[in-house]
Amino acid sequence: MDTRIIPRSFGTHDGSFHADEVTACATLLLFGLIDRDKVYRTRDPNTLARCEYVCDVGGIYEPARKRFDHHQVEYAGGLSSAGMLWKYLKEEKYIEQQLYDYFNTTLIIGIDAHDNGVARVEPGYSSFSQVVSNFLPVEYNATEKELQDAFFQALFFVLEHLDRLKRRFLYTLSCREKVRKCMAESTQALVFNESLPWMENFFDLGGEVHPALFVIMPTGVHWKLRGIPPSLRDRMRVRRPLPQKWAGLHEGDLQRASGIPGAIFCHKGRFISIWKTREDALRALRIVLMPSESQP
Repeated sequence: MDTRIIPRSFGTHDGSFHADEVTACATLLLFGLIDRDKVYRTRDPNTLARCEYVCDVGGIYEPARKRFDHHQVEYAGGLSSAGMLWKYLKEEKYIEQQLYDYFNTTLIIGIDAHDNGVARVEPGYSSFSQVVSNFLPVEYNATEKELQDAFFQALFFVLEHLDRLKRRFLYTLSCREKVRKCMAESTQALVFNESLPWMENFFDLGGEVHPALFVIMPTGVHWKLRGIPPSLRDRMRVRRPLPQKWAGLHEGDLQRASGIPGAIFCHKGRFISIWKTREDALRALRIVLMPSESQP
């Protein structure tokens, strides 16, 4: 019997699947560490012993051997196979700390919690793990082939999601110096001449203590004036709301209320407004920075 490790191979259990092993597999594909045609779903110990990576099966958590199971009683931690694998990739320097932190807080912590039965279930809310589980065949008596096909459908869905998250993270990071420069040059408002991911960068760069109240930047062919939240966690709140009399108004109504011909829309929540031109948005900014009793 051949016992040699199959390079760039991945093993997990067959039958029903969950987000943790699907995400673990997709992660290894994302970083080019395994091959698509070397993904094995089985509980056969001889086949699993030959896999380079084994996740969510086998009863072993030994990162040095690339074994990542969390079901054995000897493991008392809160990670699933997804969290175990991401921790391994960080510790082995396949990924940097910033990327690990981003994925962990954006996705992996929730997968771990769901798989370990500690995630809260809220009406009207579907977690990422629940979405992945929805790829399972509807009928419980599905054939092994149906389960296999469903696994790979879920796998490529998750892989595409991970790839977009990674590209979004790298793009956001590439804009950081532009945000840093704007913060250094600004007090009450950040004004950008291009649309870019400002919020995460702003707070990563110490935005909670920065005095800016608003941000202006292009949005499509128009410009937006948006209130800055007190923190990233409270992103739907703002440090200073837009005027009450603008709330929920569109076009002509907002133009009359603001006195600005280029007014388009103000959200009823008073956190964002849309204007035809940069000059219109700047004019709106000057109004909202006035004391309320002085506003036109």
